[in-house]
This record gives sequence, structure tokens and C-alpha cells, in this order.
Amino acid sequence: MPYCEVDRYQNGDEWDGVRLFYRRFGRGATKVLLVIGLAGTHDSWGPQIKGLTGSLEPAADDEESGDAAAAEGDDGDGIEVCCFDNRGVGRSSVLPHKSYYSTVIMARDALALMDHLGWKKAHVFGHSMGAMISCKLAAVAPHRICSLALLNVTGGGFQCFPKLDGQMLSLAFRFLRARTPEERALVDLETHYTKEYLDEKVGSCTRRTILYQVSLKVFVVDAPKSKIVGGGASQDLILGGGAARSKPLAREYVKGISSTGMQSNCGFEGQVNACWTHNMTTKELDTIRSAGFLVSVIHGRSDIIAQLCHARRLAERLIPVARMVELHGAHLVSHERPEEVNNALMELIKATKSMMKPEEWSSQPENSSETGALISARPVSVTIRTDDGGNAAIAVYNLLAKLQLSFLYVIGVILMGFEHMRNIVKVMKPKQNSCKLLSEPSRRPGIFMSPQYCGDDGFRIASPKTS
Repeated sequence: MPYCEVDRYQNGDEWDGVRLFYRRFGRGATKVLLVIGLAGTHDSWGPQIKGLTGSLEPAADDEESGDAAAAEGDDGDGIEVCCFDNRGVGRSSVLPHKSYYSTVIMARDALALMDHLGWKKAHVFGHSMGAMISCKLAAVAPHRICSLALLNVTGGGFQCFPKLDGQMLSLAFRFLRARTPEERALVDLETHYTKEYLDEKVGSCTRRTILYQVSLKVFVVDAPKSKIVGGGASQDLILGGGAARSKPLAREYVKGISSTGMQSNCGFEGQVNACWTHNMTTKELDTIRSAGFLVSVIHGRSDIIAQLCHARRLAERLIPVARMVELHGAHLVSHERPEEVNNALMELIKATKSMMKPEEWSSQPENSSETGALISARPVSVTIRTDDGGNAAIAVYNLLAKLQLSFLYVIGVILMGFEHMRNIVKVMKPKQNSCKLLSEPSRRPGIFMSPQYCGDDGFRIASPKTS
């Protein structure tokens, strides 16, 4: 299996290596590094791998590394893509403490992977948390970046809080009330995709049958071949007619989960910590802006996880090298609108190859495509001139917005604590009641159970005796 050791950490009295699992696709002189987001694995880049390389088959020499393997792929005008599992998820190392996770540390992981592959420079595309990591990578090593694409990005910290509206409150309430993985997966599905997309491509009657494949983004169904291949996009499943065969696919999903494992608590908490502590300083943004490479900020207008306003603000701070691309979609816009996203990425690669100047990249006029994509070189910035009373009102409004986020955070912590305590009570309660039940006479005439003792699992049943 292709692994790359990127770091070492102290585990008690020993030092262990941090290993990243990665995959390479396609061949060519153009190198593309894909950085996935929170709780996602390399498979989630399925639609982009297919669009950039034309195939989902991994490179045959994944085991090779270094300059020799890289030199073989430098022939021709094709594109070579590498995607990987971040630390804390998938087949990569899971470190025991959240202090081992930050966007800076994970950016260094990506840089070490590029060194391992023998890549001097690459186009770096990141999604969500992966976009935060990509920003740090571009700030730490701008000379290694050909271009930068940021999908559904925020600035970290409080910007990671979702938009507080009726839809989000409804989803949060339903998630807390969910009692089964299927119910929680349904909420997760509606959080990452737009309702229009789900109604059009899936339909309410078939959503439940593909929850496992879609919500955790583990498989892609190649409908013509009727086989499951690596890739995390539910796009192929939905469009390929896979819903009709959802039951056997669900069984295959369970097999996949048992073999690869779900994300551990340590890994999830560590990655959340990386998002929470992420921040791009003015100096880092100046470094990116002055490095000379082009930037594309791609976002779904209906994203309730990473709000569009934060992406617009980041793109505005990166003018003149940044272009804002708004698509009709939610947080997984790369799955909802794969063609539009892939076109935007290819346009970025072509503009870089043609050595387009940043001023030309950012001065291209706005246009709206037939698919609903709004491409804007300069994010809209509105300045309101008001009197002192108006300024005071705006200041109060901004303060209330910050208080709203703080209030949401406090309420979330309280609800999580309440749920945790309730689960503890539910686990302990059966053990107390089971002993009582076993000591009661059986309701069956002539039969009673001879109680012995309750073990660790709360049950110990003796053989029946006749009265």
C-alpha cells in the first residue's frame, strides 16, 4: 500500500511515525494535489479525479516514490493527481491528542508528501478543512504552488459555525433526536446537499435506501459495470441508477466500513481542533497575494456549513489574484455540480499554463452560465454611508451577530452534555434492572428461574426447574 511517513511524535517512551495513505491517478507533467476536508477520505474526490484524469483507476506504480517515479509521469500533456487521507482519518495515522492536529501541521504533512512524490510544484485544490490546509500550505511554501483552488472554505474559528436559521435549527433538533445511524445519516445527507438536488436526483422515497453510501462518502457506484469502486461521491450512485440496487450496495458498504474503519474520536476531535484554531493572518494573505499564482474560490450558494459570506470575504482579501465562482449547491458542491467545478479547475490550470497575469485573471467580466454558475472576479463589496446613528446601528448589529454565535456555541455544549449524560444513564439502567427481572418468578405456569448472579453484562440465566 502507498504510504508516506511525514512526521514523528512521542508516544510514551517511544517515538512513532506519522504515516499518510495516498493514491495517485493519471499521468502527465501537470501535478495536482487534492486535500480533503473534515472527516473525509481521499475517496471523496471521485468526481474531480474522474474529471481531471478521465479514470478512477489508481496508478499501477503507487508503491514507487521519489524523483524516478515522478520523472516517468512528466511525459505528455496529461494530469497526474494525488489525493490522500489526512492524519486522523481513513488509513492514515491517528494521533492520540488534539495538540497534534492543526492546519499548519497538516500543511506540512502535504508538503512532505510532495517531497516524497518528487513534485517540485503542484496545483493545490482543497475542500472545506482541506481548503484551510491549502491556504496554510500556500503561505508556508508559496514557491511550491502552481495555483490554488479553495472549495467551500471559511476562515476557521467562529466562521466554522453554521448559519443560524430555521433550517439549521430544524436539522440540529432532528440530529439530537436521532436514535439510529440511519436517522443521523438522513440529517447528514440534508446538511451537505440542497433539497432541490435530493428531490430531483434521489427522490424522498429512495433517499433512505442510499443513506449509508451518501452520508459518509465512502463509495461510488459505477453503474454500467455494476461494481463498487473507490471514490466518495454519491453523484455516480444517484445518476448511475444505483438506487435500484441499494440493498446489496448497503451490504457492501458495511463490509467496507468493517475493513477500513470509521473515524475515531481522537481523529475527529483533532481535526475539529484544527478547524477551530485555524486563522489566516494579514501577513500570510499578503504572501499568497504577492506570490504570483492564481487563486479560484469556489462555493455553493446554499452551503449552511461554510457560509458564502466568509468565502467572499476571503476572495476579496486576495484580490487581484483571486476569482470568486458561485454555484447552485450546498457544502458538497463538488458532488452536486461536478461538471461546473471541474470546468473551473481546468480553467485555472489552463490560465496558469498560459501564464495569465493575475490582473487579467481578476479583470475578466462577470458572467452567469446556463447551469447557474456565477463567476465574479471581484466579490461584491457594499459600502454604506450613514450618519452617526446609522453607524451605531451597524455596530449593534455586528455585536448581536457575534453574540448569536456565542449563544449557539453555549447551547450546543449544553445539549451535547445532556445527551452524553442521558446515554450514560441508559447504559447503566439495564444492568440494574436485569438482576431484578431474573429474580422474579417466571409467568409460565409450573416454571420458575433459579437466579444465580448478574455478570458484567447484567445477565446470568440458570436452567429452569419444575415446581
